[in-house]
Amino acid sequence: GGGVGGLSLALTLARYPDISVTIYEAAKNFTEVGAGVGLWPRALKVLDKLGLRQEVVNLVGGLDPDKPAHVFHYRKSNEHRGLSFYDLVSPGGLLRFHRADFQKALLSHLPPSHSAHTSKRLASYTQPSSPCQPITLTFADGTTATCDLLVGADGLRSSTRAGIVRELVRSGRVESEELAAPIWSGEVAYRALIPMEEIRASHPQHRCITTPSQVFPPPASLFCTQSLKCKCACYVLTYPIQHGTHLNFVAFQRRPELEGTTFPGPWMAEVEPGSSEWKEPYRGWDEEVQQLLEVAPAPLRWAIHTAPPLPTWVSGRVTILGDAAHAMAPHEGSGAGQAIEDAYILGTLLGHALTTLDTLPAALGVYDRVRRPFAELVQRKSRENGMLFTFQRHDVCDNSPATLADLAYSVRTNWEWAWSTSVDGDVERAVRMLESEVGGR
Repeated sequence: GGGVGGLSLALTLARYPDISVTIYEAAKNFTEVGAGVGLWPRALKVLDKLGLRQEVVNLVGGLDPDKPAHVFHYRKSNEHRGLSFYDLVSPGGLLRFHRADFQKALLSHLPPSHSAHTSKRLASYTQPSSPCQPITLTFADGTTATCDLLVGADGLRSSTRAGIVRELVRSGRVESEELAAPIWSGEVAYRALIPMEEIRASHPQHRCITTPSQVFPPPASLFCTQSLKCKCACYVLTYPIQHGTHLNFVAFQRRPELEGTTFPGPWMAEVEPGSSEWKEPYRGWDEEVQQLLEVAPAPLRWAIHTAPPLPTWVSGRVTILGDAAHAMAPHEGSGAGQAIEDAYILGTLLGHALTTLDTLPAALGVYDRVRRPFAELVQRKSRENGMLFTFQRHDVCDNSPATLADLAYSVRTNWEWAWSTSVDGDVERAVRMLESEVGGR
Protein backbone atom coordinates (compact mmCIF):
# COMPACT_ATOMS: atom_id res chain seq x y z
CA GLY A 1 0.00 0.00 0.00
CA GLY A 2 1.20 3.49 -0.89
CA GLY A 3 -0.66 5.51 1.71
CA VAL A 4 0.71 7.29 4.76
CA GLY A 5 1.73 4.10 6.57
CA GLY A 6 3.31 2.34 3.61
CA LEU A 7 5.29 5.37 2.50
CA SER A 8 6.44 6.10 6.07
CA LEU A 9 7.80 2.56 6.32
CA ALA A 10 9.54 2.91 2.96
CA LEU A 11 11.19 6.13 4.13
CA THR A 12 12.26 4.56 7.42
CA LEU A 13 13.82 1.63 5.54
CA ALA A 14 15.63 4.02 3.19
CA ARG A 15 18.17 4.44 6.00
CA TYR A 16 19.21 0.80 5.53
CA PRO A 17 20.63 0.27 2.01
CA ASP A 18 20.89 -3.51 2.46
CA ILE A 19 17.08 -3.80 2.48
CA SER A 20 15.36 -3.87 -0.91
CA VAL A 21 11.92 -2.26 -0.85
CA THR A 22 9.08 -2.61 -3.35
CA ILE A 23 5.79 -0.74 -2.94
CA TYR A 24 2.63 -2.08 -4.55
CA GLU A 25 -0.28 0.36 -4.73
CA ALA A 26 -3.79 -0.71 -5.76
CA ALA A 27 -4.77 2.63 -7.31
CA LYS A 28 -3.68 3.81 -10.75
CA ASN A 29 -1.86 6.71 -9.15
CA PHE A 30 -0.52 7.53 -5.71
CA THR A 31 -3.52 9.55 -4.60
CA GLU A 32 -5.16 9.68 -1.19
CA VAL A 33 -8.94 9.69 -0.82
CA GLY A 34 -10.17 12.11 1.81
CA ALA A 35 -9.71 15.71 2.84
CA GLY A 36 -8.05 16.70 6.08
CA VAL A 37 -5.42 14.86 8.07
CA GLY A 38 -3.95 15.85 11.41
CA LEU A 39 -0.63 15.24 13.13
CA TRP A 40 0.09 15.79 16.81
CA PRO A 41 3.60 16.60 18.14
CA ARG A 42 4.29 12.93 18.94
CA ALA A 43 3.94 11.95 15.26
CA LEU A 44 5.71 15.09 14.04
CA LYS A 45 8.77 14.10 16.07
CA VAL A 46 8.94 10.86 14.08
CA LEU A 47 8.83 12.76 10.80
CA ASP A 48 11.62 14.96 12.15
CA LYS A 49 13.78 11.84 12.53
CA LEU A 50 13.04 10.99 8.89
CA GLY A 51 14.06 14.45 7.69
CA LEU A 52 10.52 15.47 6.80
CA ARG A 53 9.66 17.94 9.53
CA GLN A 54 10.23 21.17 7.63
CA GLU A 55 8.46 19.99 4.50
CA VAL A 56 5.41 18.98 6.52
CA VAL A 57 5.48 22.24 8.48
CA ASN A 58 5.60 24.14 5.18
CA LEU A 59 2.25 22.60 4.26
CA VAL A 60 0.64 24.74 6.94
CA GLY A 61 2.80 27.83 6.66
CA GLY A 62 5.17 27.60 9.62
CA LEU A 63 5.42 26.36 13.19
CA ASP A 64 6.84 27.25 16.55
CA PRO A 65 6.93 23.83 18.25
CA ASP A 66 7.65 25.36 21.66
CA LYS A 67 4.71 27.72 21.58
CA PRO A 68 1.34 26.73 23.08
CA ALA A 69 -1.21 26.47 20.28
CA HIS A 70 -4.96 26.93 20.27
CA VAL A 71 -6.16 23.56 18.92
CA PHE A 72 -9.93 23.32 19.41
CA HIS A 73 -12.74 25.65 20.36
CA TYR A 74 -15.65 23.69 21.89
CA ARG A 75 -19.18 24.97 21.63
CA LYS A 76 -22.44 23.39 22.80
CA SER A 77 -24.62 24.08 19.79
CA ASN A 78 -27.90 22.17 19.92
CA GLU A 79 -29.87 25.30 20.80
CA HIS A 80 -30.42 28.50 18.86
CA ARG A 81 -28.09 30.30 21.25
CA GLY A 82 -24.85 28.31 21.40
CA LEU A 83 -22.55 28.18 24.40
CA SER A 84 -18.76 28.20 24.08
CA PHE A 85 -17.29 26.31 27.00
CA TYR A 86 -13.68 25.24 26.36
CA ASP A 87 -10.54 26.07 24.38
CA LEU A 88 -8.02 23.27 24.10
CA VAL A 89 -4.46 24.63 24.10
CA SER A 90 -1.47 22.32 23.78
CA PRO A 91 2.27 22.56 23.09
CA GLY A 92 2.86 22.48 19.34
CA GLY A 93 -0.81 22.06 18.52
CA LEU A 94 -2.30 19.84 15.83
CA LEU A 95 -1.02 20.23 12.28
CA ARG A 96 -3.86 19.97 9.78
CA PHE A 97 -3.51 19.76 6.02
CA HIS A 98 -4.93 18.09 2.94
CA ARG A 99 -4.20 14.38 2.86
CA ALA A 100 -3.08 14.44 -0.77
CA ASP A 101 -0.57 17.22 -0.03
CA PHE A 102 0.91 15.16 2.79
CA GLN A 103 1.22 12.10 0.57
CA LYS A 104 3.03 14.15 -2.09
CA ALA A 105 5.53 15.28 0.54
CA LEU A 106 6.22 11.67 1.51
CA LEU A 107 6.52 10.56 -2.12
CA SER A 108 9.01 13.30 -2.90
CA HIS A 109 11.47 11.76 -0.43
CA LEU A 110 11.37 8.19 -1.74
CA PRO A 111 14.90 7.18 -2.78
CA PRO A 112 15.54 5.93 -6.35
CA SER A 113 16.50 2.55 -4.92
CA HIS A 114 12.89 1.89 -3.92
CA SER A 115 10.66 0.54 -6.67
CA ALA A 116 6.95 1.33 -6.82
CA HIS A 117 4.15 -0.18 -8.88
CA THR A 118 0.60 1.09 -9.24
CA SER A 119 -2.57 -0.80 -10.26
CA LYS A 120 -1.39 -3.72 -8.13
CA ARG A 121 -4.06 -4.83 -5.68
CA LEU A 122 -3.04 -7.79 -3.54
CA ALA A 123 -5.51 -10.67 -3.81
CA SER A 124 -3.71 -13.25 -1.66
CA TYR A 125 -0.33 -14.51 -0.58
CA THR A 126 1.22 -17.93 -0.02
CA GLN A 127 3.68 -18.34 2.81
CA PRO A 128 5.97 -21.41 2.64
CA SER A 129 6.83 -23.40 5.73
CA SER A 130 10.55 -22.98 5.10
CA PRO A 131 12.05 -19.60 6.10
CA CYS A 132 14.49 -19.94 3.21
CA GLN A 133 11.77 -19.82 0.56
CA PRO A 134 10.10 -16.59 -0.52
CA ILE A 135 6.51 -15.53 0.06
CA THR A 136 4.47 -15.47 -3.16
CA LEU A 137 2.12 -12.56 -3.76
CA THR A 138 -0.81 -12.89 -6.16
CA PHE A 139 -2.40 -9.71 -7.44
CA ALA A 140 -5.91 -9.08 -8.70
CA ASP A 141 -4.62 -8.82 -12.29
CA GLY A 142 -3.24 -12.36 -12.09
CA THR A 143 0.43 -11.41 -11.86
CA THR A 144 2.69 -12.62 -9.06
CA ALA A 145 5.76 -11.44 -7.16
CA THR A 146 7.93 -12.77 -4.34
CA CYS A 147 9.40 -11.29 -1.17
CA ASP A 148 11.10 -12.24 2.09
CA LEU A 149 8.76 -10.07 4.16
CA LEU A 150 5.24 -8.86 3.41
CA VAL A 151 3.99 -5.77 5.22
CA GLY A 152 0.34 -5.01 4.60
CA ALA A 153 -0.30 -1.29 4.72
CA ASP A 154 -3.32 -1.95 2.53
CA GLY A 155 -5.99 -0.17 4.50
CA LEU A 156 -9.33 -0.97 6.00
CA ARG A 157 -10.21 -3.82 3.63
CA SER A 158 -6.78 -5.36 3.88
CA SER A 159 -6.09 -8.56 1.96
CA THR A 160 -2.98 -9.01 4.07
CA ARG A 161 -5.01 -8.89 7.27
CA ALA A 162 -7.44 -11.43 5.80
CA GLY A 163 -4.54 -13.77 5.06
CA ILE A 164 -3.14 -13.42 8.58
CA VAL A 165 -6.54 -14.17 10.10
CA ARG A 166 -6.95 -17.27 7.90
CA GLU A 167 -3.58 -18.54 9.12
CA LEU A 168 -4.54 -17.78 12.73
CA VAL A 169 -7.76 -19.75 12.29
CA ARG A 170 -5.83 -22.72 10.90
CA SER A 171 -3.46 -22.60 13.86
CA GLY A 172 -6.33 -22.37 16.34
CA ARG A 173 -5.42 -18.92 17.67
CA VAL A 174 -8.74 -17.41 16.59
CA GLU A 175 -12.07 -19.09 16.01
CA SER A 176 -13.48 -17.21 13.04
CA GLU A 177 -12.34 -15.36 9.94
CA GLU A 178 -14.88 -12.66 10.80
CA LEU A 179 -12.07 -10.84 12.63
CA ALA A 180 -10.65 -9.93 9.24
CA ALA A 181 -13.67 -7.81 8.36
CA PRO A 182 -14.14 -4.18 9.43
CA ILE A 183 -16.94 -3.27 11.83
CA TRP A 184 -19.35 -0.41 11.21
CA SER A 185 -19.20 2.03 14.10
CA GLY A 186 -22.83 3.05 13.64
CA GLU A 187 -21.53 6.39 12.45
CA VAL A 188 -21.37 8.34 9.20
CA ALA A 189 -19.42 11.48 8.40
CA TYR A 190 -20.40 14.04 5.80
CA ARG A 191 -17.23 15.69 4.51
CA ALA A 192 -16.90 18.78 2.33
CA LEU A 193 -14.38 21.49 1.51
CA ILE A 194 -15.85 24.99 1.67
CA PRO A 195 -13.94 27.83 -0.04
CA MET A 196 -13.21 30.49 2.56
CA GLU A 197 -14.16 33.17 0.04
CA GLU A 198 -17.72 31.84 -0.03
CA ILE A 199 -17.99 32.06 3.74
CA ARG A 200 -16.42 35.51 3.77
CA ALA A 201 -18.85 36.75 1.12
CA SER A 202 -22.01 35.50 2.82
CA HIS A 203 -21.08 35.49 6.52
CA PRO A 204 -18.09 37.80 7.09
CA GLN A 205 -18.51 37.68 10.88
CA HIS A 206 -18.38 33.89 11.14
CA ARG A 207 -15.93 32.49 13.68
CA CYS A 208 -13.76 30.84 11.02
CA ILE A 209 -13.29 34.26 9.36
CA THR A 210 -12.81 36.42 12.43
CA THR A 211 -10.31 34.17 14.23
CA PRO A 212 -7.01 36.11 14.33
CA SER A 213 -4.70 34.99 11.54
CA GLN A 214 -1.68 35.11 13.83
CA VAL A 215 -3.07 32.21 15.85
CA PHE A 216 -1.11 29.18 14.66
CA PRO A 217 -1.94 26.47 14.00
CA PRO A 218 -5.35 27.94 13.17
CA PRO A 219 -7.83 26.54 15.67
CA ALA A 220 -10.63 24.15 14.80
CA SER A 221 -14.21 24.66 15.92
CA LEU A 222 -16.12 21.75 17.33
CA PHE A 223 -19.88 22.25 17.56
CA CYS A 224 -21.04 19.42 19.76
CA THR A 225 -23.97 17.73 21.51
CA GLN A 226 -26.74 15.31 20.59
CA SER A 227 -29.62 15.87 18.21
CA LEU A 228 -32.64 15.01 20.33
CA LYS A 229 -35.06 15.11 17.39
CA CYS A 230 -33.62 12.07 15.61
CA LYS A 231 -31.97 10.41 18.63
CA CYS A 232 -28.68 10.81 16.84
CA ALA A 233 -25.32 11.56 18.45
CA CYS A 234 -23.95 14.41 16.35
CA TYR A 235 -21.24 17.01 16.16
CA VAL A 236 -19.66 19.25 13.53
CA LEU A 237 -15.91 19.75 13.14
CA THR A 238 -14.37 22.52 11.05
CA TYR A 239 -10.82 23.71 10.48
CA PRO A 240 -8.91 25.61 7.77
CA ILE A 241 -6.53 23.78 5.44
CA GLN A 242 -4.50 24.57 2.30
CA HIS A 243 -3.04 27.74 3.83
CA GLY A 244 -6.45 28.96 4.91
CA THR A 245 -8.06 28.92 1.46
CA HIS A 246 -10.57 26.21 2.37
CA LEU A 247 -12.48 25.10 5.43
CA ASN A 248 -12.58 21.36 6.05
CA PHE A 249 -16.14 20.64 7.17
CA VAL A 250 -17.17 17.32 8.73
CA ALA A 251 -20.63 16.60 10.10
CA PHE A 252 -20.72 13.44 12.21
CA GLN A 253 -23.88 11.46 12.91
CA ARG A 254 -23.87 8.36 15.08
CA ARG A 255 -26.56 5.91 16.08
CA PRO A 256 -25.01 3.98 18.99
CA GLU A 257 -27.51 1.13 18.76
CA LEU A 258 -26.31 0.39 15.20
CA GLU A 259 -22.67 -0.19 16.15
CA GLY A 260 -21.59 -3.61 14.91
CA THR A 261 -24.40 -3.93 12.37
CA THR A 262 -23.99 -3.97 8.58
CA PHE A 263 -24.03 -0.58 6.91
CA PRO A 264 -26.91 -0.50 4.39
CA GLY A 265 -25.19 0.94 1.36
CA PRO A 266 -21.83 1.87 -0.16
CA TRP A 267 -19.25 2.90 2.42
CA MET A 268 -18.50 6.08 0.49
CA ALA A 269 -21.01 7.93 -1.67
CA GLU A 270 -21.65 11.39 -3.05
CA VAL A 271 -24.69 13.16 -1.63
CA GLU A 272 -26.94 14.47 -4.39
CA PRO A 273 -26.74 18.25 -4.84
CA GLY A 274 -29.73 19.90 -3.25
CA SER A 275 -30.35 17.08 -0.80
CA SER A 276 -31.06 18.37 2.70
CA GLU A 277 -31.75 15.12 4.52
CA TRP A 278 -28.22 14.96 5.90
CA LYS A 279 -28.74 18.41 7.47
CA GLU A 280 -31.87 17.46 9.42
CA PRO A 281 -30.14 16.43 12.68
CA TYR A 282 -28.71 19.97 12.95
CA ARG A 283 -32.00 21.81 12.48
CA GLY A 284 -32.43 24.23 15.37
CA TRP A 285 -28.71 24.31 16.19
CA ASP A 286 -27.03 27.67 16.66
CA GLU A 287 -26.53 30.24 13.92
CA GLU A 288 -22.86 29.45 13.31
CA VAL A 289 -23.72 25.88 12.34
CA GLN A 290 -26.63 26.98 10.15
CA GLN A 291 -24.40 29.39 8.24
CA LEU A 292 -21.93 26.62 7.42
CA LEU A 293 -24.69 24.25 6.34
CA GLU A 294 -25.96 27.00 4.06
CA VAL A 295 -22.71 27.34 2.11
CA ALA A 296 -21.47 23.73 2.27
CA PRO A 297 -21.42 21.99 -1.13
CA ALA A 298 -22.85 18.51 -1.58
CA PRO A 299 -20.65 16.39 0.70
CA LEU A 300 -19.23 12.91 0.50
CA ARG A 301 -20.83 10.50 2.94
CA TRP A 302 -18.41 8.14 4.66
CA ALA A 303 -19.55 5.18 6.72
CA ILE A 304 -16.96 5.00 9.50
CA HIS A 305 -15.66 1.47 10.02
CA THR A 306 -13.06 0.24 12.47
CA ALA A 307 -10.86 -2.86 12.71
CA PRO A 308 -11.59 -5.29 15.55
CA PRO A 309 -8.56 -6.07 17.73
CA LEU A 310 -6.52 -9.15 16.81
CA PRO A 311 -4.49 -11.34 19.18
CA THR A 312 -1.46 -10.61 16.97
CA TRP A 313 -0.57 -8.61 13.87
CA VAL A 314 1.98 -11.21 12.78
CA SER A 315 1.93 -14.59 11.08
CA GLY A 316 5.33 -15.95 10.13
CA ARG A 317 6.97 -13.35 7.89
CA VAL A 318 3.80 -11.35 7.29
CA THR A 319 2.58 -8.37 9.30
CA ILE A 320 0.30 -5.33 9.01
CA LEU A 321 0.31 -1.68 10.03
CA GLY A 322 -1.92 1.38 9.97
CA ASP A 323 -5.60 0.95 9.18
CA ALA A 324 -5.05 -2.68 8.22
CA ALA A 325 -4.07 -3.31 11.85
CA HIS A 326 -6.07 -0.80 13.88
CA ALA A 327 -8.45 1.32 11.80
CA MET A 328 -10.07 3.70 14.25
CA ALA A 329 -12.72 6.38 14.39
CA PRO A 330 -11.35 9.84 13.54
CA HIS A 331 -12.18 11.53 16.85
CA GLU A 332 -8.58 11.51 18.16
CA GLY A 333 -7.08 12.87 14.95
CA SER A 334 -4.51 10.10 15.35
CA GLY A 335 -5.05 7.51 12.62
CA ALA A 336 -2.25 8.83 10.41
CA GLY A 337 0.04 9.42 13.38
CA GLN A 338 -0.37 5.86 14.60
CA ALA A 339 0.42 4.50 11.13
CA ILE A 340 3.60 6.60 11.15
CA GLU A 341 4.57 5.21 14.56
CA ASP A 342 3.93 1.65 13.37
CA ALA A 343 6.16 2.27 10.37
CA TYR A 344 8.99 3.85 12.33
CA ILE A 345 9.24 1.18 15.00
CA LEU A 346 8.86 -1.67 12.50
CA GLY A 347 11.42 -0.13 10.17
CA THR A 348 13.89 0.42 13.01
CA LEU A 349 13.63 -3.23 14.02
CA LEU A 350 13.97 -4.47 10.44
CA GLY A 351 17.07 -2.35 9.94
CA HIS A 352 18.77 -3.54 13.13
CA ALA A 353 22.01 -5.46 12.60
CA LEU A 354 20.59 -8.48 14.46
CA THR A 355 17.60 -8.82 12.12
CA THR A 356 18.26 -11.42 9.44
CA LEU A 357 16.02 -13.76 7.50
CA ASP A 358 16.39 -16.27 10.35
CA THR A 359 15.60 -13.78 13.12
CA LEU A 360 12.88 -11.94 11.19
CA PRO A 361 9.99 -13.65 13.06
CA ALA A 362 11.52 -12.53 16.37
CA ALA A 363 11.77 -8.91 15.16
CA LEU A 364 8.15 -9.00 14.00
CA GLY A 365 7.11 -10.43 17.34
CA VAL A 366 8.75 -7.52 19.15
CA TYR A 367 6.99 -5.05 16.85
CA ASP A 368 3.68 -6.71 17.64
CA ARG A 369 4.18 -6.68 21.40
CA VAL A 370 5.31 -3.05 21.48
CA ARG A 371 2.95 -1.42 18.98
CA ARG A 372 -0.29 -3.38 19.18
CA PRO A 373 -1.25 -2.53 22.80
CA PHE A 374 -0.55 1.17 22.31
CA ALA A 375 -2.39 1.47 19.00
CA GLU A 376 -5.39 -0.36 20.47
CA LEU A 377 -5.36 2.07 23.41
CA VAL A 378 -5.50 5.03 21.01
CA GLN A 379 -8.28 3.26 19.12
CA ARG A 380 -10.31 3.06 22.34
CA LYS A 381 -9.55 6.69 23.19
CA SER A 382 -10.82 7.73 19.77
CA ARG A 383 -14.13 6.00 20.36
CA GLU A 384 -14.35 7.61 23.80
CA ASN A 385 -13.70 11.06 22.32
CA GLY A 386 -16.64 10.57 19.98
CA MET A 387 -18.83 9.90 23.00
CA LEU A 388 -17.47 12.95 24.82
CA PHE A 389 -18.06 15.25 21.86
CA THR A 390 -21.70 14.17 21.67
CA PHE A 391 -22.33 14.33 25.43
CA GLN A 392 -23.01 10.60 25.64
CA ARG A 393 -21.13 10.57 28.92
CA HIS A 394 -22.74 13.73 30.25
CA ASP A 395 -26.24 15.13 30.69
CA VAL A 396 -26.94 16.83 27.37
CA CYS A 397 -29.52 19.12 28.98
CA ASP A 398 -27.17 20.36 31.68
CA ASN A 399 -25.34 23.59 30.85
CA SER A 400 -23.96 24.01 34.35
CA PRO A 401 -20.34 25.17 34.63
CA ALA A 402 -19.50 22.06 36.67
CA THR A 403 -20.76 19.67 33.97
CA LEU A 404 -19.01 21.50 31.15
CA ALA A 405 -15.79 21.79 33.17
CA ASP A 406 -15.90 18.04 33.79
CA LEU A 407 -16.35 17.42 30.07
CA ALA A 408 -13.45 19.72 29.24
CA TYR A 409 -11.21 17.93 31.75
CA SER A 410 -12.11 14.54 30.26
CA VAL A 411 -11.33 15.75 26.73
CA ARG A 412 -7.92 17.11 27.70
CA THR A 413 -6.99 14.04 29.76
CA ASN A 414 -7.95 11.74 26.89
CA TRP A 415 -5.61 13.62 24.53
CA GLU A 416 -2.56 14.54 26.61
CA TRP A 417 -0.54 11.55 25.41
CA ALA A 418 -0.42 13.08 21.92
CA TRP A 419 1.82 15.98 22.98
CA SER A 420 3.24 14.94 26.38
CA THR A 421 4.78 11.59 25.36
CA SER A 422 7.29 10.48 22.75
CA VAL A 423 7.78 7.37 20.63
CA ASP A 424 11.46 7.32 21.67
CA GLY A 425 10.82 5.20 24.74
CA ASP A 426 8.94 2.61 22.69
CA VAL A 427 11.75 2.46 20.14
CA GLU A 428 14.35 1.94 22.86
CA ARG A 429 12.24 -0.75 24.51
CA ALA A 430 11.74 -2.54 21.19
CA VAL A 431 15.47 -2.53 20.44
CA ARG A 432 16.27 -3.86 23.93
CA MET A 433 13.72 -6.65 23.50
CA LEU A 434 15.18 -7.62 20.12
CA GLU A 435 18.74 -7.63 21.44
CA SER A 436 17.68 -9.69 24.44
CA GLU A 437 15.89 -12.28 22.31
CA VAL A 438 18.33 -12.77 19.46
CA GLY A 439 21.59 -11.29 20.72
CA GLY A 440 22.96 -14.65 21.79
CA ARG A 441 22.12 -16.53 18.61
